[in-house]
Amino acid sequence: MTIGGSAALIIIGAILRFAVTWTPKNVDLQVIGVILMIGGVAGLCVAIALMTMRRRERGAAEVTEQRRYVEPPT
Repeated sequence: MTIGGSAALIIIGAILRFAVTWTPKNVDLQVIGVILMIGGVAGLCVAIALMTMRRRERGAAEVTEQRRYVEPPT
């Protein structure tokens, strides 16, 4: 799950938990909102952990500079 997908789950969950006042029969939208927010936070933690692990594996790139002279020095 990406960071954007996790943020979307958190936002949708927060809307269901705090903004929706309609209550259908046999479905608790507030509980579904909390579940979505918890899933979004877990996905966000996993996405950030994977991103930092990839960055560590890559390490510092070695930069070399090569100059080519086409004219003889004066």
